[in-house]
Amino acid sequence: MAEYKITYKTNSNIVYSCKYHVVWCPKYRRDVLVDGADVRLRGIIQEVCRETSSEILELEIMPDSVHLQVEVDPQFGIHNVIKRIKGRSSRILRQEFRWCRTRLPSLWTNSYFVSTVGGAPLEVIKQYIEQQKSV
Repeated sequence: MAEYKITYKTNSNIVYSCKYHVVWCPKYRRDVLVDGADVRLRGIIQEVCRETSSEILELEIMPDSVHLQVEVDPQFGIHNVIKRIKGRSSRILRQEFRWCRTRLPSLWTNSYFVSTVGGAPLEVIKQYIEQQKSV
């Protein structure tokens, strides 16, 4: 079996590897993330992730949706990261881009999709547990 290597992060009291795929959309799925709003949103997401010690693994901004793969400290929580990103980006984008105010009552929908990703395959976990018995 091929070797599978997981990189772990650490804070003051835990070691973790918590990766998430998150998707959210503007209200009514309108195409408002265009003409510079997408570039500005990317900067806001990077800023929030830096502040929360989260690592962006992948980021794709389309006119009507945002796809983010991110690694987050489990003590801080994915919900807090998304809440900060959506809150700050809504306020800033609506101030800087007029069409984000005039076409929508609020920038983002209340909901979002989140799924865990990464981690070791089941066979690798079984192999690790078996190796622990012999230690």
